[in-house]
Formats: sequence, structure tokens, C-alpha cells
Amino acid sequence: MIIWLASYPKSGNTWLRSIICSLIYSNDGNFNSNLLENIKQFPVARQFSSFTNDVSNFNEIKKYWLAAQKKINEDGKAKFFKTHHINCDVNGYSFTNYKNTLATIYVIRDPRNLINSISHHYSMSINEAKDFILKPQMIIGHNKYAEKSKKVLPVLLGKWKEHYKFWKKNNTKFYLIKYEDLIKNPEKELHKLIIFLKKFMSVDTNSIKTKNILESTKFENLKALEKKGEFIEQAYDSFGKKKDFFNLGPNNNYKEMLNKEIIKEIEDNLLTEMLELGYLK
Repeated sequence: MIIWLASYPKSGNTWLRSIICSLIYSNDGNFNSNLLENIKQFPVARQFSSFTNDVSNFNEIKKYWLAAQKKINEDGKAKFFKTHHINCDVNGYSFTNYKNTLATIYVIRDPRNLINSISHHYSMSINEAKDFILKPQMIIGHNKYAEKSKKVLPVLLGKWKEHYKFWKKNNTKFYLIKYEDLIKNPEKELHKLIIFLKKFMSVDTNSIKTKNILESTKFENLKALEKKGEFIEQAYDSFGKKKDFFNLGPNNNYKEMLNKEIIKEIEDNLLTEMLELGYLK
């Protein structure tokens, strides 16, 4: 069945995928971006080709979320899928269920630090990015061709707080990773992740492989791969011009980038969740 790597956009999903790919799909732990091909995204158009041609219609594809996952799981193997989709029910149609889900790894990031990253990635103003996480959202595609293509599926995000709560709700095989903890102590977080994954699959590792994983998936090294054109994922501005996928990373500090009014609005709106996650004391 599927192990979901779920997150709200710009929360560290690609970084986590890089770590997991180096752990599971390499012998020595050294990351290269081609390894990311081992963890596909859901939903994408080809996964629904057996069920409908109207993949740009949200009300059509929601009918086939579970059928598409059942087809993916026909091989009887554990596999990872990245998703930004909220884990919801819409008019009686569930995004996923226990028959298709083996476990969920959810990576989360301080929403105040999301603002600048979302602003950069989606070519928004800071105020627009703030509204993005506080109001229900649906995104269409992730690249410069999205609006031109009829084969790009809409991805329902909801609000930031809904996204987190819905993936966590009644999920007995839920593992939370905080972006900030990955920055502070990646070795500790990798060790905890390995323990979790061993509940569901064989994980071969040793001290040398672990060292290689930690070194080769550092933010600086991933950013360097992108600069050399050796990273397969891309980011584009609103004019279709390529821009950095890896922007500020650990150097993104909301205190230096957001005014007090925006910080207060975020904290007031997301108070319960930020207290629960330790982002507010």
C-alpha cells in the first residue's frame, strides 16, 4: 500500500523525499536527483487515464481517487507517494482510506516562515501569500505549462490548519516531522524516521550510509545541484522564467521579512495549531 509523504506546499517535502530516496533507493546513501523518480506524485493525470479523460475537472476526478490508488496498489508492494492534497471527503468521496494507505509521514513548517517561500514560489506578494495559507485553496499544476495543459489535475489544499488537522485526524499510523527539527538535528530525525519506516518495510542502513545521506541532502548541497542544472524539479515565475526552487531554506526568518500586523494575523488565526505544534508558547 501507499506511504504518503504529505505536506502543505513549501514545507520541506522535497527535502524529505531526498532523504528517503537516499535511504531506500540507494546503496551508499549518496543523493542524486534522479532518485526522486522513485517517489511519484499523487494525483497526476496518468493515474486516472483508465477512469476518465476529464482530468481537469475536480468534480470528475474526485470520484476516482480511491480507484486510482487501488490500481496503484495492485502489485501488493509498499511504495511512497508525495502529495500536497488535503486528506478530505468531498460529497461522499474520500481522498484516501485505510485499504490504500499503509502509513502517513507528514512534514510541517512554521506557517510564518511559509509566507516568504510561498511568495517566492508562486510569484505572489507577501500579503497574497498570507491569504493563501489562511483561506481555502485549490492549485492547478506546479509549472509554467499548468494553465495551458488540459491534463493537469487540480489539487485541493484547503486552509493550512485544515490540511494539518485532516491528515492527522483518526490516523493511527501518522508520523509528524517538523521542518525546524530537520534543520536543528537532522541525524536525530533520520534515526527516528528509520525506526518508523522499519515498521512497514525492510530498511538497510549503516553508519557510513547514514553519514552520506546527511551530507548529500544538506540544503546547501541540494541548492548546489540545482545551480549546476542537476536537479530535476523546477520552479518558474509568472512569466515562465526559471527561478530558484531552493530559495532561502534554513535562512528564511519571518521576523526579518514580515511586518508585525501580518505576524499577528497569522498567529491569531492559527493559534490552536501553532500552540499544539510548539510554534507558540
